[in-house]
Amino acid sequence: MFIRWDPDASVTALGSVAYFIDFLKTNGLWGRWVEDCPLHYRSPNAPPKQDILGTVMLSVLAGHKRYAHISTVRSDSVLPGLLGMKRVRSEDAVRRAFQQGEEQPWTAWTRQHLTATYEPLLKERWILDMDATVKPLYGHQEEAVVGYNPGKPGRPSHVYHCYFMAAIRLILEVEVQAGNRTASQYAQPGLWAWLDARPREQWPHLVRGDISWGTERMMQEAEQREWPYLFKLKKTAKVNRHIEKLWGHKDWAAAGSGWEGLTSELQLTGWSRVRRVLILRRPLRETVAVSDEEKRTGQRVFAGMAELKRGQDLYEYIVLVTSLRDEVLTVAQLYRDRAEAENIFDELKNQWGWTGFTTQDVRRCQILARTIAVTYNWWTLFTRLAIPNRHTEATTSRPLLLNGVARQTVHSNQTTLTITSMHAQAPLVRRVLEAVSTFLHRVRATTEQFTSADRWRAVLRFIYRDWLRNSEHPKHELAFLPS
Repeated sequence: MFIRWDPDASVTALGSVAYFIDFLKTNGLWGRWVEDCPLHYRSPNAPPKQDILGTVMLSVLAGHKRYAHISTVRSDSVLPGLLGMKRVRSEDAVRRAFQQGEEQPWTAWTRQHLTATYEPLLKERWILDMDATVKPLYGHQEEAVVGYNPGKPGRPSHVYHCYFMAAIRLILEVEVQAGNRTASQYAQPGLWAWLDARPREQWPHLVRGDISWGTERMMQEAEQREWPYLFKLKKTAKVNRHIEKLWGHKDWAAAGSGWEGLTSELQLTGWSRVRRVLILRRPLRETVAVSDEEKRTGQRVFAGMAELKRGQDLYEYIVLVTSLRDEVLTVAQLYRDRAEAENIFDELKNQWGWTGFTTQDVRRCQILARTIAVTYNWWTLFTRLAIPNRHTEATTSRPLLLNGVARQTVHSNQTTLTITSMHAQAPLVRRVLEAVSTFLHRVRATTEQFTSADRWRAVLRFIYRDWLRNSEHPKHELAFLPS
């Protein structure tokens, strides 16, 4: 066997990205993102801004978590040409680029293009999920403060306050704050500013949150806006006494998944009014494990098994507070559906780099957090077009729709990209991506008279045709789209 290296060959390991780039260009997403970017250089030797933005996007798509990882795609000689780049830039060039200019133009730019990925869907009936996640830090970063950090107690961190569009898993907004600002009170000003900036017809049908959001301030603001809410309550002493009072009631109703529920009214200390609460309970197994804290190390250790005596029952309780008037089963299922927010955080932190791309100043951390969110939304929409009716996480979609060795050849002034997929489902992947290409070709051919916004709205509604209410689809918007 003879081995030969060819450092000048026009090849890429991410050949299938060509279809994703076609998706971005057809819908004007890439062009507008580059054009509106507030990055400006004075030096004639400085890189074009599409080089910087293209480098960031390719790195995020590849699943990188640190600026240093950019070096793994720097020798790609195919994808830069598809994005109108001269070449992939260095990690230092990217890191320095976002230092320039005032913060407000960067905030406006990232928010504008994050909003563009989902705004046409806001007139539908949708649910807003809110949550926060912790990003541990290991250096001397701005606003790196010790706060609530269950994964690494005592470690300084940043907090990412995030809002999601439930069911379709699109990110609406993300705010990076100091590590000791995990409470919802620090996220509420941004939430109300985001909400009040929109017409009432774009407001969500319901807002959901965990224990940190079930506060008087949050509920009072929602009630003033006549906005339905559903939150989980902390089991304080007064809440536990209320559960005790309802213990002997006979009208517990089935709440699904082994739970049973009961509705009541409660006014806690500090609340301005009586509110509807929903008590949910389910029996635990007869034998449960018990843990204890080891005094020497502070670690939780196994302490044995606790068995119930005959005739004894052990229940797990959850208390919800809501302005909804629906039956127990409906409200309980609505809150169970909120658990999907945890899956979104897991994907963004472990598969999309939200735990990385760290700099000493918090401003660049915020810019990269929203840039990753924009790229995540774009990729989510692309994969939903290729694999309809369900969300496909990056750990699955990247090997399917991203990875593939491609060689670029030029003959008679015609450029050809030849892709070879190593995936076991390569024939299926090829059919799926060719179907996406056919779809995009038809969009370009039949929407020449559409504005860019109208084209994107129609494509977005087609992508989520299974989620949207078909009866409300304007026929002229979807007439050009293939089935």
